[in-house]
Amino acid sequence: MRVMILVKASNDSEAGALPSEELLTEMGKYNEELVKAGVLLAGEGLHPSAKGARVRFSGGKQTVIDGPFTETKELVAGFWLWQVASMDEAIEWVKRCPSDPGAEAEIEIRPVFEPDDFGPALTPELREAEQRLRAQSAAQQR
Repeated sequence: MRVMILVKASNDSEAGALPSEELLTEMGKYNEELVKAGVLLAGEGLHPSAKGARVRFSGGKQTVIDGPFTETKELVAGFWLWQVASMDEAIEWVKRCPSDPGAEAEIEIRPVFEPDDFGPALTPELREAEQRLRAQSAAQQR
């Protein structure tokens, strides 16, 4: 199963504070472990919401809202995409994640939809189109 690991923002991350060299080193080692275990598919840190934007869709119209966004606890500061055998495995990996001992942190784990999750609504034609798009996207990334 694939899971998205969402590292929640903090006041420090929203202020643009960068992690220490020590924490970056620990995180690099952790990411190496994830790679060696065949778990890590992707992962990145995100700039503060002040550098971002949202697009709201309502009544057939789109509205652009520039950051920063006020609810820090609802924001994401980084993410990983992992391939794991179970939610329990994902939880065990997250529990090993390095963190700043003096800071509060929260990490959310969410399963990623797989094609079979959509049932009959994902027709063979739609499934084929999805596979074709994934292959094209992967080829462009090389």
